[in-house]
Amino acid sequence: MFLCMRTTIHIDDHLFAELKGIAADTGKTMTALIHDALRESLSRRRATERPAINLPLFHGTGVMPGVDLNDSASR
Repeated sequence: MFLCMRTTIHIDDHLFAELKGIAADTGKTMTALIHDALRESLSRRRATERPAINLPLFHGTGVMPGVDLNDSASR
């Protein structure tokens, strides 16, 4: 099912004039150009989102004999 929603947006006069010119040059509707621009912008945003990083976990048997965690000079 295709859902179409209408809304009102406020566009800067210079941007509107450029959009209208591109629509005339390409034969596309202004709606189609706005859809394309939104899709491209959202796609770039998704591409720059960082994926979650899964760090490896190590399970040990504790501190080695002779190591004092409260003393940074201990060996």
